[in-house]
Amino acid sequence: MRPFASHSADSAVHPALEALSVPGRGSSPVAQGKIDEIVFSQLLKAGEKSAALSSDEVFLRRVYLDAIGTLPTEQEAIAFLASTDPGRRTVLIDQLLQRSEFPIYRAMKWSDLLRIKAEFPINLWPTAAQEYYRWLQESLEKNKPYDQFVRELLTSSGSNFRVGPVNFYRALQNREPQSLAQAVALAFMGVRTEKWPAARRAEMAVFFSQVGYKPTGEWKEEIVFFDRSKPLATNIAVFPDGKKARLQAGRDLRMEFADWLIAPRNPYFARNIVNRIWAWLYGRGIVDEPDDFRPDNPPLYPDLLAYLEGELVSSHYDLKHIYRLILNSSTYQLSSIAPSARPEAAKNFANYPVRRLDAEVLVDALSQITGSNEQYSSAVPEPYTIMPNGERAIALPDGSISSPLLELFGRSPRNTGMEAERNNRPTAAQRLHLLNSSQIERRIEQGPALQEVFRKSDPRALLTSLYLTMLSRYPTEEEMKIAAAYPHDSGLNLRQAAVDIAWALINSSEFLYRH
Repeated sequence: MRPFASHSADSAVHPALEALSVPGRGSSPVAQGKIDEIVFSQLLKAGEKSAALSSDEVFLRRVYLDAIGTLPTEQEAIAFLASTDPGRRTVLIDQLLQRSEFPIYRAMKWSDLLRIKAEFPINLWPTAAQEYYRWLQESLEKNKPYDQFVRELLTSSGSNFRVGPVNFYRALQNREPQSLAQAVALAFMGVRTEKWPAARRAEMAVFFSQVGYKPTGEWKEEIVFFDRSKPLATNIAVFPDGKKARLQAGRDLRMEFADWLIAPRNPYFARNIVNRIWAWLYGRGIVDEPDDFRPDNPPLYPDLLAYLEGELVSSHYDLKHIYRLILNSSTYQLSSIAPSARPEAAKNFANYPVRRLDAEVLVDALSQITGSNEQYSSAVPEPYTIMPNGERAIALPDGSISSPLLELFGRSPRNTGMEAERNNRPTAAQRLHLLNSSQIERRIEQGPALQEVFRKSDPRALLTSLYLTMLSRYPTEEEMKIAAAYPHDSGLNLRQAAVDIAWALINSSEFLYRH
């Protein structure tokens, strides 16, 4: 192994290979719609300036990662950066929203919230987890209206092996009515009911007090159903907003709750999901954390939250419409270079927040640029222990299917349904692995995709290909000069130097972070 590859976590990358500043600034932002009008107006009132727009190179990489959890290929980057169409960003956004990876990446986010996991402590078991995920992905592929999507999760009955959404009531460590109500409030209202008074928690739990479970003759199969034989302690139920409902004998109380929840004027439903989408795309919610709505944690931009909520309702709960609005806004497309050092600027969305890639996205990026595959496995030997070769991390259907690299980089354990379970904070162990592991070395030196790049005899063409493949941009002239000098400075031939440069780029913040 060469000296560069044997650095410790505390050692510095060769000075000639240190990452240079990423092109980040474009033109001054112009309000493109209501989102920008609200944000820019509040920034002005707060005495803050917004960042400049991001450059096309930065926007390209950002929108691919945020929309579909996937890096653009070298050819895709070349095509976009060569376009002179003034509406090229909008065209790209529309293309990404139609890509197959869009619902796949969204399913990954939802699988965290819905706790799709076969093993302990959720114990859905593989057949149920697979069916739950299949229903979820199909719903997202069809862009199923969000109110219909949630109604199915709340009111479905049947076998957990055949009716995917019934697993919502099984993917819990406790099946008591209050635990069911707590899961519903967290996922679809953005509320943590453990902070409510006990009486209020009990009132909501009434709606889930007749959820029944019964086994079948098939191992681990259960029927989830409305169990009218369970007695009710009261004939009056109270919704979380204080409205009362007189209970009717034989009426599934889950239906009562779903009718209340998805009503257009419900104070929790639409605002919760638009806030989550904003957080998924922007790194933090308008209410932050996105699953912690409460009176003493008000939205940063109440008008913005209300606007997006209204847009969702008026579009008949079309979630893709909300993604399109946010991605096309100048607010989303701002540079990550902060306009000032004051913390209020970043808090008020004055610039795009830098944050590390999700574990699954990072692992897939490594697989894509090297052309080598990560191996995933599960401790539960059905339907298979080792996943078929070539599976993407963002498409894994079960939280129990994993790899050491996914765990190292903070993949969500899917135990609670809370956004904070996912840990994107960098650690020394992560840096050590990227700098020193033989796994990364093999993938760089032997991965078939990079071998195609390393065969190029023209140093300029080789470096350009590496940058477009890994960073979705062309190298600057200064980077070209540094890279051209490196083989001579280090005593390596062109291919060996290219391997070192590829390794340095993988270890750069520009590769590891969204920006």
